[in-house]
Amino acid sequence: MTTVLAITAVHPEATSPSSIRRCLQLMREDFVAHRRDWFSPGFRALCVYRFGQWRMSVRPKALRTPLSLLYRVMYRRIRNRYGIELPYSATVGRRVVIEHQNCIVIHGDAVIGDDSIIRQGVTLGNRRLDAPHDAPRLGNGVNVGAGAKILGAVTIGDGAVIGANAVVLSDVPAHAIAVGVPARVVSRNAVEQRDVLDTVGGLE
Repeated sequence: MTTVLAITAVHPEATSPSSIRRCLQLMREDFVAHRRDWFSPGFRALCVYRFGQWRMSVRPKALRTPLSLLYRVMYRRIRNRYGIELPYSATVGRRVVIEHQNCIVIHGDAVIGDDSIIRQGVTLGNRRLDAPHDAPRLGNGVNVGAGAKILGAVTIGDGAVIGANAVVLSDVPAHAIAVGVPARVVSRNAVEQRDVLDTVGGLE
């Protein structure tokens, strides 16, 4: 039986703000996605991320230099205060929600699709020292449970659910539920079988 990953491509040009107006539009969507909570650590981390991407479009470089300095200061503040590492080089879709805070590490080459959820303790990281740019690709609407680790050049299909504390080392099909260490697929219909989450520890 053929496994369908069904990942919708997240195009950098669609999420990288080329104007301050587009940057503010993306931030507004993030604000709404985070229940309009200005104090949400996830929202603040995404604001710094969006700013970091926008400033790369500023020309000439002389004008970009002070913006880059400001970005580095804000990035370190978010990392040190909230424990969220989200570098501007990652590709993050629209309306992504970062729930809670602490020990959230996103690889600089990782891709996170629209409407996905990332919780505390999640790592989207590299697996091999000889392939430093290998990073996870998450489709749209992916739900990642607390403490989950997704490592290496793996693809998580649209609408998939990753259980709490799972360690994902291989691809997960669209709309599947994966749990355990190493993670295994326990359901291929996350929409209709969310009760499975209760038996494997849920998401939180």
